[in-house]
Amino acid sequence: MALPMWTWSFFFLMFIPLQTDSLAVMSVDLGSEWMKIAIVKPGVPMEIVLNKESRRKTPVAVALKENERLFGESAVAMNVKNPSIVIQYLQNLLGKKIDNPQVKRYQHWFPYRELVKEEKRETSLFKLSEETLYSAEEVLGMVLNYSRSLAQEFAEQPIKDVVITVPPFFNQAERRAVLHAAQMAGLKVLQLINDNAAVALNYGVFRRKDINATAQNIMFYDMGSGSSTATIVTYQTTKTKDAGTQPQLQIRGVGFDRTLGGFEMDLRLRDHLAKRFNEQKKTKKNVMENPRAMAKLLKEANRVKTVLSANADHIAQEDIEQVILVGGATRVPKVQEALLKVVDKKELGKNINADEAAAMGAVYQAAALSKAFRVKPFIIRDAAMYPIQVEFSREVEEEEGAGKSIKHNKRILFHRMAPYPQRKVITFNRYTDDFEFYVNYGDLNFLSQDDLRVFGSQNLTTVKLKGVGESFKKHADEESKGIKAHFNMDESGVLYLDRVESVFETIVEEKAEEESTLTKLGNTISSLFGGRSTEPEKDNVTDSVQEEEEGPNEAEKEESKEKESSKPEEANEEKKGEGKSEESQTEGEKSEKSEKADSQDAGKGEDGKGEDGKGQEGTSKSAKDEEKEPKPARKMKKSDDIGVELNINDVLDPSDEELYASQKKLQDLADRDHERNEREKAANTLETFIFETKDKLYQEEYQLVSTEQEREEISEKLGQVSDWYDEDGYAASTKDLKEKLSELKKLCKNLFFKVEERKKWPDRLAALDSLLNHSTFFLRGARMLPEDDQFFTEIELTTLEKVINETTTWKNETVTQQNKLSPTEMPILLSKDIELKLGLLDREVKYLLNKAKFPKPKPKKEKNTTKSESDKNGATEDAEKVIPPQEKQDDLDEVKPAKEPPTVDKTEDTASETLELGGPGKETSEKKIEGETQSKTDYKNDEL
Repeated sequence: MALPMWTWSFFFLMFIPLQTDSLAVMSVDLGSEWMKIAIVKPGVPMEIVLNKESRRKTPVAVALKENERLFGESAVAMNVKNPSIVIQYLQNLLGKKIDNPQVKRYQHWFPYRELVKEEKRETSLFKLSEETLYSAEEVLGMVLNYSRSLAQEFAEQPIKDVVITVPPFFNQAERRAVLHAAQMAGLKVLQLINDNAAVALNYGVFRRKDINATAQNIMFYDMGSGSSTATIVTYQTTKTKDAGTQPQLQIRGVGFDRTLGGFEMDLRLRDHLAKRFNEQKKTKKNVMENPRAMAKLLKEANRVKTVLSANADHIAQEDIEQVILVGGATRVPKVQEALLKVVDKKELGKNINADEAAAMGAVYQAAALSKAFRVKPFIIRDAAMYPIQVEFSREVEEEEGAGKSIKHNKRILFHRMAPYPQRKVITFNRYTDDFEFYVNYGDLNFLSQDDLRVFGSQNLTTVKLKGVGESFKKHADEESKGIKAHFNMDESGVLYLDRVESVFETIVEEKAEEESTLTKLGNTISSLFGGRSTEPEKDNVTDSVQEEEEGPNEAEKEESKEKESSKPEEANEEKKGEGKSEESQTEGEKSEKSEKADSQDAGKGEDGKGEDGKGQEGTSKSAKDEEKEPKPARKMKKSDDIGVELNINDVLDPSDEELYASQKKLQDLADRDHERNEREKAANTLETFIFETKDKLYQEEYQLVSTEQEREEISEKLGQVSDWYDEDGYAASTKDLKEKLSELKKLCKNLFFKVEERKKWPDRLAALDSLLNHSTFFLRGARMLPEDDQFFTEIELTTLEKVINETTTWKNETVTQQNKLSPTEMPILLSKDIELKLGLLDREVKYLLNKAKFPKPKPKKEKNTTKSESDKNGATEDAEKVIPPQEKQDDLDEVKPAKEPPTVDKTEDTASETLELGGPGKETSEKKIEGETQSKTDYKNDEL
């Protein structure tokens, strides 16, 4: 969608670089079939990157030949010739073990691409030969590295920071796989942003003024190549602590189908065409067994897809103001027709770019996260698709001595559709020795059985804690506040266990400090007037644990209250009176209880009365009595870090050694590609130079400045290098090719120099003649000014005259000497010397012109001292009238160094305006300028 110019100017003001040496940032909208790349750099707010074919989107495809890699369109073209070496649709393999149904489907789609099992991680590897195997993360790393090369070439500067889009239904293993791929490519991921949130951000950024306190619900229907997603987003303004009232988008609900997309249409069409082909052909061979034939049929199916339909059911139950289409597959007419029936709308929104909205939203977020730019805030409250909980077990005593039993406990860490980024703390209160707990997904009954099988393991991590017992022994005399596990779901939706610590509390009695005489006197005076003694600050009484759960605005608080009210009450398992809390609780619950208890204790005196002193028969304590009271004890918290051993239960992450090996492997491939590209570039440059130079030797301008012997010598050398290139050039290194080219350039250097100089002479000499003419007339006009109106000094005018004379003499003498030389000799009239003379003369003239803008005429001498004040004023006014008119002065600002010959109209105006300072003789001077301007010498090669 084309944007009006005012919109782009708005973004130019929005993306203000904070420092001049800031680097560009990029985004990659990583789809299953296509990727779109966008950049932000100083001076360029947001722009889609064009690939080598000048297209705005690039296929996510890699062709891995023996000694060469092809990407994008080149890889897709190779798919028809040799489909077994082309890798596409990587999203279906990321973060999945080889027995995953999605991987099985991939093998069914592409039986000619061999996948083998990676024994340690149980994931799949692409097998190209016995020695060449690549994981899905490594192949994605190649794609991301290629996307960076395109972005860097487009931005003309290095780029490292990136925001990458992922489907909102990606689980933890899939998100970690994308991060590992980016790490292998050497990229710094600022954020993994869900593509539906990126689209919503792009939509909201361009409609910032339409967002207010009234909630607006928009549904985005995204059908891409591999999947379909329906997202309901609420837009409204919200108050923030730092930036005031700002627009916000909140993800309210997400529905998805991992398999419904444009590629599924292609596959079904391909299979249909193959079936019809088998029915019509006379041979017994099955076309489905021919990889090349199936690849051609798939390409043909993609071509006719836009006029066919696919059946899909989607239900939405909310107050939706508008349905916005996103994704390339939504262009299929039957898809739009079916969607209109479901959402019961008259029309579908098509006011965003269905292909590029996610990339543009992601690059806006990249600029916001980068330290190099300042952008207008737009709050994103994304939501976690899957609930996550903490599970743990412990032994409990049965009643009446029945023995011990194991009780399994669950605590919800993040609810489904919980906003993130967010931190949570789980407190374990009943463990005094080393133990373990588990981080798993919560209730996933909202997924179908097929989705559950694709989802993979529902167990995330086993956490083993070491050092708990030692910590309790170390703090045996202190009160335990539990074992606290700090979790963080970051901006990418990835869950981390930041740290685990044991927390204890002890009472520290503070010694009463001896009061000074002034303090005692102040307290005594205060008591005389009924004043109260100063109570110790509550902050000194208690040091409560801070809540780490984020709550940046009022909307989050309301949502938190709703969730809390919906939770079932958790009964205390211990008997009443024992005073023990739950095995574990979130830090928010515990913090509130602790603060209430501390505030109650802090407000009571020794006798248990309130802070206001009631119960003492309405009398206040004297200062002397208060001095005798001991100061309340201060509670101090201590904590020890607990050792953590993490065991991943879904899909193992690559080890540090494996990541390093993958990085090195990809870097070696990149170096090999770079070397091959450099060699091809050197070979092409050498071959082009040979053919072009051979042709130049027969051109008139080159024959004019060279002898027959020189041309024969160059031609012979060109022939030798050409024969060498044809016979041995295929095996030559880049260095050898560059050396051969250097030898030829050195041999032809003088020939090319002479031709280039003769090409530059006419324009340079014409510019010099023009500046000399106008400088001369300017000097003449300046000298014609009356003595009383003269604001140039004699030294200034003499200096300009000297420069004009010296330049004229140098030009005439040098041109004369050059005309005496043979064209085959090296010239003495050089274009660089002419430019130096132009620059020197231009500086002198410009200095005087600038001075003429603000002239200061000399005051006239009064001959008759008895003249009245009115006569003096009149004389002054007459003197001021000789100053050039203001409208004429404005044009003097346009005077610039005459590096190129100025147009006749402009130079005539400048000269005539300058001569207006002279008063009489103006018309004669202007006519002379016209005549001399029209008779400028036109220097040609044969005249010199």
